[in-house]
Amino acid sequence: MVSAAVWDIGYLVAAALFIFGIKQLSSPKTAPRGNRIGAMGMFLAVLVTVARMYSEGIIGWELIVGGLAIGALIGALMATRIEMTGMPELVALFNGFGGGASALVALSEVLRRLKEGNVPEPGVELYAVWVAIGLSGLVGWMTLTGSLVAMMKLKGGFVVPLTKKWLRFPTWGPPWLNAVKLLLLIGSLYLIWMTIQEPSNKAYIWGIVGLSSLLGILFVIPIGGADMPVVVSMLNSLSGIAAAFTGFVIGNNVLIIAGSMVGAAGMILTFIMCKAMNRTLREVLFKAFGGTGDKDQPTRTKVGSDPEEVAMVLDGAQKVIVVPGYGMAVSQSQHAVKEFADMMEAADCEVSYAIHPVAGRMPGHMNVLLAEANVPYEQLIEMDDINSEFTDCDVALVIGANDTTNPVARTGEGPLAGMPILDVDKARVVVIIKRSLSVGYAGVDNDLFYMEKTMMLFGDGKKMMNELNSAIKEL
Repeated sequence: MVSAAVWDIGYLVAAALFIFGIKQLSSPKTAPRGNRIGAMGMFLAVLVTVARMYSEGIIGWELIVGGLAIGALIGALMATRIEMTGMPELVALFNGFGGGASALVALSEVLRRLKEGNVPEPGVELYAVWVAIGLSGLVGWMTLTGSLVAMMKLKGGFVVPLTKKWLRFPTWGPPWLNAVKLLLLIGSLYLIWMTIQEPSNKAYIWGIVGLSSLLGILFVIPIGGADMPVVVSMLNSLSGIAAAFTGFVIGNNVLIIAGSMVGAAGMILTFIMCKAMNRTLREVLFKAFGGTGDKDQPTRTKVGSDPEEVAMVLDGAQKVIVVPGYGMAVSQSQHAVKEFADMMEAADCEVSYAIHPVAGRMPGHMNVLLAEANVPYEQLIEMDDINSEFTDCDVALVIGANDTTNPVARTGEGPLAGMPILDVDKARVVVIIKRSLSVGYAGVDNDLFYMEKTMMLFGDGKKMMNELNSAIKEL
């Protein structure tokens, strides 16, 4: 029998790797290294856990190897086959898996204790164990179902089995839905209390599973698409909190440490993103971006330009700021954007990228896409630092961004009121690549499109960037 101290040392090293990994994630330049360090920490934690279980005779080596092999295969296939445009959905799904895994561990632990008759006597131990099990189930199941809904909202819905019809989720809900969610939360907490009063009653356990799962669905359904980056960040935090509760349930220190770090980091990021949108977390969770879900119907028109015209405007430009948005992700045009930047820099033009905190569909979405295209990290400049540079900018090139560049946010009216935006309209010339004049997720027409200084390139982002690059080469 191996001493318990050996396992504790292994968990301590794994926890240290998690801490160093998260620290490295604070900068885009060191983020890949942080990812690798974190992965090493998780691998070590898994090895220590399965080695401990094997040494104690809890499971055989066949189950250990089989579980690791199946999990590794599924993870490798999902990570290597996913397109960059599907990364937000994958992140949401992983958050759900984390919460679901924690909930299943808590459920299996309570069922095992009931089967073996290992229920603590009334007192502090019973309260501590059963409350931890209940909260792990509440947060875990809510995270699982909420993340699945978030994933499907990011995809635009899901296909109904045996049909080719798409079912799309609404982006808003009736006011009384918030009261229903509150009642479900109170009901779940009440069931947790009842499990302490009657620990052997399994009906309360399954009731927590049902109410928590329904709460997760209703929690995410009404939240608008523009708020999805905040929701994904919060669900990530909840998955860590669920893991920490599960750590208390099974007495696993590394789960408590790692879960607490993920929970804290995710919540901090959530509040940072809320601040960037000038919205409170309460408004994000209980008031959809755009209110009732109604959207403006553009009534104005704008004559589109062609790539040759834009190329002539760019000829001789000294400073260009690229503003990426979700349209760049959808069209997979980041490599064409990098080619454009290389050509402009070869002509002695300064190129930088304006990154809005909530551009895209997940935290850091634009950073991930541009890093894939090998854009230098130092050229990625946050909104607060680059806004002052637009007045000295010859051309601002906007690719698929809408709400994050809409000047109406400064008026204090409508769903975008008060949201910090990129000051694209202050550039000398604005070039916007977009399929049409359609509104963004907030449902508000963008005055930027109709300014005299604005040139519109209507079409797919990748196609228009390639045509613009060709036009620049011909000059």
